[in-house]
Amino acid sequence: MLDPRSVRWWQVQWLALFVPPVLVLVLLGVLIAPARFWLLLPAAVIAVPGLIVSVFLPLWWYRVHRWEVTDSAVYVRTGFFWQEWRIAPMSRIQTVDTVRGPLQQLFGLATVVVTTASSKGAVRIEGLDHEVAAELAERLTQITGATPGDAT
Repeated sequence: MLDPRSVRWWQVQWLALFVPPVLVLVLLGVLIAPARFWLLLPAAVIAVPGLIVSVFLPLWWYRVHRWEVTDSAVYVRTGFFWQEWRIAPMSRIQTVDTVRGPLQQLFGLATVVVTTASSKGAVRIEGLDHEVAAELAERLTQITGATPGDAT
C-alpha cells in the first residue's frame, strides 16, 4: 500500500497547478477596477473545481492505487476512471531507479521507477516512504539479478 502522506503530496501538487492562475486573476481584479468582474469570475470558476479536485482526487487515488512485488513480477494498479493494471515480469526488468523530487523530499516520499523492455514504458510506484522505496529497489535488484532472462 502507498504511504498515507502521498495524499497530501498529491494535494499540494494539484494546488500548485490551480493556485497561481487564481492568484494572478484575483490580483489583477483588485488592481484593475473596470475589469474586476471579468477577472474575478474566471478566478472563481478556476478556484472552485480546483479546490474540489485538489481535495478529493488524491483521496480517490489513494484508494485505488496498489502495488505488489513477487519473485516473478512487479504489479502496479493506477487510474481514476480508466484503471490500468501493469505487470512487469522480473525477466524483463532492465533498471530500477528511485526518484525523489523536492516535494517528495518534503513529505519523506519517493518513487520507484522500474524500466522494462516494454514499449509501454516504465512502471512507476509513486507515494512510497523513502526508506520503503530504497528497500524495494534493493529487493528488486536482487531478484532481477537472480532471474534468468535477457531483459529485452
